[in-house]
Order: sequence, then structure tokens, then C-alpha cells
Amino acid sequence: MKVRLVLLVLMAYCFTAEAQYSPGPSDSSSVWWKNTTIYQIYPRSFADSNNDGIGDLRGIINKLDYINGLGFETIWVSPFYDSPQADFGYDISNYCAIAPEYGTLATVDSLIAETHKRGMKIVFDLVLNHTSDQHPWFKESASSKTNPKADWYVWRDGRGKNGKRPPNNWYNVISQKGWTYSKARGQWYYSAFLNFQPDLNYRNPDVKAAMFNVVKHWLGSGVDGIRLDIFNCIMEDSLLRDNPKVLTYVPSAQHLKTKFQNRTNNINHPDNFALARELRDTIDKFTNPTRFMVGEAVGSVNDNMPLVGKYGDGLNLVFLFDMIFYDFKPKFFRDKINLYEQLCPEPLMPTIVFGNHDNRRSINRIKNNLQKARLLTMFQLTARGVPVIYYGEEIGMRDVWMPKKDAKDPISGMMKAVPQFMRKKLPVPLNRDVCRTPMQWDTTTNAGFSKSMPWLPIDSEAGIRNVQTQLADSLSLLNTYRDLVHLRDSVTTLKCGNIIINNVGKKRKVLSYLRQYKDSEYYVFMNFSKQKVELPNEVRVLFSTIYTLNKGDNFTNDIITLTPYGGIVLKYLGPKGQSDDLDYKGQ
Repeated sequence: MKVRLVLLVLMAYCFTAEAQYSPGPSDSSSVWWKNTTIYQIYPRSFADSNNDGIGDLRGIINKLDYINGLGFETIWVSPFYDSPQADFGYDISNYCAIAPEYGTLATVDSLIAETHKRGMKIVFDLVLNHTSDQHPWFKESASSKTNPKADWYVWRDGRGKNGKRPPNNWYNVISQKGWTYSKARGQWYYSAFLNFQPDLNYRNPDVKAAMFNVVKHWLGSGVDGIRLDIFNCIMEDSLLRDNPKVLTYVPSAQHLKTKFQNRTNNINHPDNFALARELRDTIDKFTNPTRFMVGEAVGSVNDNMPLVGKYGDGLNLVFLFDMIFYDFKPKFFRDKINLYEQLCPEPLMPTIVFGNHDNRRSINRIKNNLQKARLLTMFQLTARGVPVIYYGEEIGMRDVWMPKKDAKDPISGMMKAVPQFMRKKLPVPLNRDVCRTPMQWDTTTNAGFSKSMPWLPIDSEAGIRNVQTQLADSLSLLNTYRDLVHLRDSVTTLKCGNIIINNVGKKRKVLSYLRQYKDSEYYVFMNFSKQKVELPNEVRVLFSTIYTLNKGDNFTNDIITLTPYGGIVLKYLGPKGQSDDLDYKGQ
């Protein structure tokens, strides 16, 4: 009895010890985009309906039942607009036309309608920062210094003799020189990304009006939200001043310093925050349902959260990419929970992102271990935040390495001097093709993606890591995603409740936290170690990655064993007001 009382006191203490940033009762339950789960589709690689080797919009429509069956509520579709495809859609030449390999405007209307028919939402990817250099606007702008669109892009005279040196010292997002010389115009233009993607000049009111009209066009077509590409690069210093010098050379995911400069004048400029509020005013005019914006931003969480605004009056959400570079250790996730709770308290909401079309597959960081991947899935779908899942993550798709000579990604060509063995060790891919390979649907030719040769190669393990095989296995990663997405959808507390970290099990490499909403409380335990850990009793199992436990099992006196890399979601069955009183054995 004394031991029991000591453990009760210990648990009560541990569930409050790290709750320093826990907000009050959540008000998120009625805001759909705060409660949603997002599934990202890279259309070129998802499903090929006409067997030309390239994924298309009709292919997405054909797979909507699969996504809906997994329980995902929102799909985000990467760009499919008219484009020379030099950067596979992120170089747009017409924002209101469709690249013919993907479909037509009628196909887009059908995609929106079919998504809504299933009770789902759809998000389009908009690149507001730049256009293709093949866009009619840029061609006109580059033709002279006096044409009607001469000031639609960021042009400046060069420095030095005959202006042959760039206007300033700026390096862009990928740590390359940001300026390109145009012989036709005799000036330099700035690009925040690749040099064939010139930046639009948002200090010109005509540009802002034109691009806001693009946003209105797609929202008016029924789109539920927009994802904004490199949004924190849209506004640059109006005087184009040099970036300050620093001692850092190699860039990292946590700050904006690179090649001995701090990119404060061309990335995360304060004027981006004002632009976010203007865009929010525009999007909030669309209701029934309300719409939302999620921004891509480069830098740390501290750098990027101002885009949302202190009171949530800017972008609705911003991607927090530090989770992509996770350490498979409970301390990493504890620290991130505390950081997110500090910077994203109600009414703000963090995002939980492990991968996307620009980064190595998340499973790579755990050496493609499907068991560990199930634990990451559990965190992503039970922690406080909007989970964003990149296509193929649900079946454990891996990086697919290919010879440099076969790379289609333009970044790979720019970095061709870097040998292949070094590329595999880098945290970010110098050839983004490795994370964009075709979706693996079944065990047939080309993994069911296409009857023709796919535009990128198929993974050699597609026979194991595919939808058909994993749907038939109740213990598969895919069914872990499906079960957790449905659990999250059915439990309001997991969508919008508070999160409080539990210290119990810390020394045993266990991550545990409490989700709390009104009178409802749920406990999550994840074992990051190779050892077994014994768990509390007097609980009901809601979800488990442990083979011997089933949903709905009740434990009132027995001990639950948390297996190596095992995770579990529990509902406490004890008297009201004693929800902290869990008996944690084996400490």
C-alpha cells in the first residue's frame, strides 16, 4: 500500500514537472483546419492513369478512396500548373492553366468535386515568390527597362566596371549566388531559389494585386486552402543592402548563416510578416467553409513563427521543418513539445512534419526500420499539432538512389562535383529525385504505378513496401497509420487537447505525455529503447503497436509490458479526479 501511494505521488509530480508551457483549455475543436490530417501528393509520382509514365490528376482522383479509407481529411497537391518543368512544376508559366501531362481545367474541377464528395478538403500549392523565366510576364520584363512590366521583378544595375558584378553579396535559399545577369536588359535579376525562377517584386502594387487575384481565383474554384512555397523569401530589403558578414560557412537547418554571411536582408525580412497579414485578410473573406494558408519557410521555429502572428492573424500555419531532422531519442521529442508549446500556444497550432518532396525520406534516419517508423507515426498522430504526411510514408517508402547522370533534379546538376558517397551522408538530398519516386501500390510491374516505364525508378523493395501487401497485414506500418488516423479523428482530445509531458520513464528512454481536453484525458507511452518496460494498470487500451494487446482491452490489476520500440495510447479507468494516478512499474 505504501509503495502504491509513493507511486501515485510520483506520477502526479511527473505530469506537472514539465507542463510549464501548457495552455489553458483549447478552443480548437470548432476550427476544421486545426483538427485536420494532411496527406501530401506529388502528382508526377502518385498514380498514372494514362500509362505515359507520369502521374496525373486523374490518377489522384482514382486513388481518393484509398486516402479517404485511411482516414485522412485533407489532401495537399503539389503544383500541376502550366510549366516548362525545369523544376517540375515549381517554375510556373501560367497560374491559371494546367500542364497537359497532368490534365485539363476540367480535370481540376473534377478533382475538387470528387474530393469534396468524400467529405474531404483539398489544398493547392501556390508559388507566389517567383515565376518561371518562361512566364510571359518575365519575358516582357526582361525585354527592356521601360516596358509596362519592367518593375514586376527584382532588377538592379550591377556593381563595378560596366555593372558586371552582382548588385550585392546575397546568397539564396540553396546557398548559391542569388543574382543572374540578363544581356537583353543589361541588368541583374534576383532569384531566391534557382536562377530560372526570377523573384516577383511585391513592392510593386500591380504585382501584389495580380498574385492576390491568383489566390482568389483558386479559392473561388472551391479550393479549401493554399500551401505557400518559400513564403519567407518573398520580401527582400528594399535598399538591397549587403547581408552582414559572419564566421559561419556551412549552412544548417537551424539558422540562416551560410558562406560567411547572415541572410537577414533576403530571407525572413520583417516585411514578409506584414504581407502574411494582408494575405490573411484576403483569404478570410472566403467562408462556408473557412479557408486556411500554410507557409513553407526556411530557418528555425523562432524565425518562422512570426509569419503566423502573435495572435494568429497572419498565416494560419507554418511548416516546422526541424522535426524532419529528428533524433530517434525521447529527449528530442520532449524538447520539441516544450518548444512548440512555448511558441505555438492557443490560439496558434504547430505542424508536425517528418518529410516532403524536398527532403530525404524520414525513414532513412532510422535505417529504414519499419518498427521504429510505427513509433514515429504514433508521435505524429497523437501529439498536439497538425500532422502532415508525405505520400509513401505510410508504407515506409525509402530513398531510391540513382546514378548522378540519371538525375532529373536541376539541383543535382548544380552540385555534380559532390561524389555519390558524400551525398548519401548529407541530411538533405542534392538530388531530390531520391524522395520523389513513384508510389508503390502493389506487386505488379512498376509497383502498379504505371504500365509504362516510370519517369523515375521504382524501389527494389517495392515488393514488401507497397499498399496491397501492407493492407493485408494487420501489423503493418500502413495499418498503423490507418488505425491512428481514425483514432485521432474519433477522439477530440487527440486533435485539440492540451499536451503535458510526463517525466516517468525518462531514464528508461520512454517518451510519455498526457493529452487533456475538458474532462477527458488520454495517456501516450512510447518506448524508444531495446528493453521492455512495464506500464500502469487500471486502463483501457485504445491503440497499441504491441502484438499481444488489442484495442478495448481493460487492465485493472495486471501489468502491461511495453515492448522494445513499442507504443500505446491509454484511457484511464480510475475515479474522476485521479487521472494522474498511474502506477508506473520497473523504474
